[in-house]
Amino acid sequence: MIQPIQPTPPGQQPRWMSRRSALQVGALGLGGLGLTELLRLRALAAQPRLAQKAIIMVYLPGGSSHMDMYDMKPDAPSEYRGEFQPIATNVAGIQVCELMPQHARIADKFAILRGLVTRGNHDPTELLTGIPAAASGQIGALRRPAIGCVVSKLRGIDGPVPPYVSLSSHKLLGSYDDPEEPAYLGTIHRPIGLSGQLLKDLDLLPEVGRERFDGRRELLSAVEREAFAGRAFSGSETYVQRAFEMLTSSEVRNALDLTREPEAMRRRYGEGTDPRAQGLDFLRARRLVEAGVPLVSVAARFPVNIGGGINDPGGWDTHASNFKLLRAKLPLYDQAVAALITDLHERGLSKEVAVVIWSEFGRKPKIGDVTPDGRGHWPSAACALIAGGGLKMGQVVGATDRLGERPKSRPYRPTDVLATIYHVLGIDLGTTLLDHSGRPQYLLDSGDKIAELI
Repeated sequence: MIQPIQPTPPGQQPRWMSRRSALQVGALGLGGLGLTELLRLRALAAQPRLAQKAIIMVYLPGGSSHMDMYDMKPDAPSEYRGEFQPIATNVAGIQVCELMPQHARIADKFAILRGLVTRGNHDPTELLTGIPAAASGQIGALRRPAIGCVVSKLRGIDGPVPPYVSLSSHKLLGSYDDPEEPAYLGTIHRPIGLSGQLLKDLDLLPEVGRERFDGRRELLSAVEREAFAGRAFSGSETYVQRAFEMLTSSEVRNALDLTREPEAMRRRYGEGTDPRAQGLDFLRARRLVEAGVPLVSVAARFPVNIGGGINDPGGWDTHASNFKLLRAKLPLYDQAVAALITDLHERGLSKEVAVVIWSEFGRKPKIGDVTPDGRGHWPSAACALIAGGGLKMGQVVGATDRLGERPKSRPYRPTDVLATIYHVLGIDLGTTLLDHSGRPQYLLDSGDKIAELI
């Protein structure tokens, strides 16, 4: 709805004109609508609208450096502030790293959360569930479902479009436990993992016709029924059936087919900059939420090849060569993040899709670790970037002390961010789900919505 059709008599409700009606009036004669406004309304009418709000959650594996990205301390001693300089953004008072100039141009479209305190384990279990793992890579006995699994349970799994898609492994090491687990919700609520070979497998081979494909599905179902005969149902059969539904349905396959995007858009996200850059996963995430997936997760490592004996850890765990690695990584990261946030705005989806980007902890403010220019782990003060979802943007929430070591006032916890995400999704924090023993469990044991964002 855009404007009253006619003046409203006192005591009566206004009659509103739809976008379609406005376009029809404009087509007959521009009248009160200028050409610029007409073109704007036409673009809005053509833009997609989501049935429900969605989340794109980006995890930066290894612990990204808050001091070198979103919480710079230019007035701190040199052994803290590092090599990079802050630059002004399009919002007065907000600065970001000089290696992220595209961020600087769109600061009005995101919010920075500073003073985020985590338990310090080396995986995203705490970010996904609100419950820290027992140790790095070891979830332990206390297991809670990842937020996407909760969304799967509450939104349902009917139809070929899955409620939770993971575009990349969130395990820092292959031997680690999988943090995106459904716990007591069951296997059927595990995310559909779409990475590597699985992306290619979504396309049927030319020699595998529909009849042969259906035959394979029936054979697999028969084998699974036999395997599970006499045992409690595990949910694996339903999970496999969902995977087959995706293979035979166009929605998800089309969403993952980036050839449907103009080349200019693919390059905008980073295609051609580095064959290993993960910007295209951000584009896939945007296409998946448009297809109806309510929660898409991305583990964004942005691997780089520097050479000279400098080894990229395959993530953000920069104990060594922190500044050399970030000098190569941050421009790729900057491009992908800015492309996603800007794209969602241009498509009219910024209020319907929230983007959350964070890491399991920050980096040590005082420089020096494995190498003199490395930064160690620092769970006492990290950052998160939050965009869209109908939240209040163009601001910094929270603060750290002058050395970036600890929150200046109130510390924020991952549970506060998760509570805010549940708010965006319209999920009541009072909701309970039954565990294996039939006991009701709350979605979070603690945490409050971040009032400044609501």
